Amino acid sequence: MKGATALVTGGSRGIGRAVVQRLIDEGYEVINFSRTAPKELLPGEIFESVDLSDARRTREAAADWASKKDILNLVNNAGMIHVGKIEDIELEDIDQMVALNMVAPLLLTQAVLPAMRANKYGRIINIGSRAGLGKSGRTGYGGTKAGLVGMTRTWALETATQGITVNAIAPGPIETELFTASNHPDAPQTIKIRESVPVGRFGTPEEVAHAVCMLIDRRAGFITGQLLYVCGGLSVGLTG
Repeated sequence: MKGATALVTGGSRGIGRAVVQRLIDEGYEVINFSRTAPKELLPGEIFESVDLSDARRTREAAADWASKKDILNLVNNAGMIHVGKIEDIELEDIDQMVALNMVAPLLLTQAVLPAMRANKYGRIINIGSRAGLGKSGRTGYGGTKAGLVGMTRTWALETATQGITVNAIAPGPIETELFTASNHPDAPQTIKIRESVPVGRFGTPEEVAHAVCMLIDRRAGFITGQLLYVCGGLSVGLTG
């Protein structure tokens, strides 16, 4: 939307980068909160280095920008994953995932809500994960992403009468640079994962960004409290 401002977390690479690019293409001004800067700043993009696992820093950065602009669109994309079986889970890992996957979205939402309420309009999109349905080795990650979905539904109920919608998107296996680096296309495990996806391929960051733009659109005002899987059918079941 021309002239509208969106705040996107983790917007320097992967899914977040695709979201930033798509929103800019749609005419939004985008504030990108990430620890590291993107390789190239896009026209209409404002970058600020923020460690979103640091609650104090997150509050300060969010409050600063909320005082400068009416941020009526928020995409909580940044996330952290630690993989480990039950017996190998460290409490420090859980704390880190809770801080980034749940606390940061809460703090950012708190910061932008006053402007949304004043304008009687807002769009909040939380990026969850298909792992929230359950996946081996994902106790902390799946748990915090499922928790984010619960928060999404609660926020949707609390803001429904104020012109604000809150929805979540749960990507399945998406072919980002990070994913490809740890999952070589020809590796047996990668092939096994790909073959488990009903559509027979991995998703792209641009496909997730498309779902974000659909829910963030002004015309999506009757959709709130929902979880949209962008997973190639993996949340439905397995083929064969």
